[in-house]
Amino acid sequence: MNSIELEATDHEVRRVVYDTAMSTGTLPRLEQIMTALNLSIEETRGAVQRLAAGHILVLENDTDEILMANPFSAVPTPFLVETNQFNSFGNCIWDALGIAAMLKVDARIRTSCPDCGSAMLINLMDGAVFGNGIIHFAVPARLWWQNIVFT
Repeated sequence: MNSIELEATDHEVRRVVYDTAMSTGTLPRLEQIMTALNLSIEETRGAVQRLAAGHILVLENDTDEILMANPFSAVPTPFLVETNQFNSFGNCIWDALGIAAMLKVDARIRTSCPDCGSAMLINLMDGAVFGNGIIHFAVPARLWWQNIVFT
């Protein structure tokens, strides 16, 4: 993490974000965080901005709404993760695998080949990955935060 000083409120906001994601598969909107923690909009915005500066969250360009709380995406992506509890979207294949690992559940990842568009299915059962294909990372991991939305 960057050398960003986090406040106590920031840790509580982070907890609400990840508790929500891990129990519903979706990321909370600012209003939901405000309500859950009885915060003002200014306190909530300040917290998510500090968490974004610390590379804990990624915010939408035009608002302070959460776009990513890795490995979860707030918007549909080509990486649908299906579990017995809920469906969710990963930001990339790495994050899609990470959702199943984070939840410690079996899952199916529905995606497609970025080259030809053919449907691809990856199954995760008892911690093992089953499926055909190759996972390709176009950008080295050390450079991901230079443009995390593209990566």
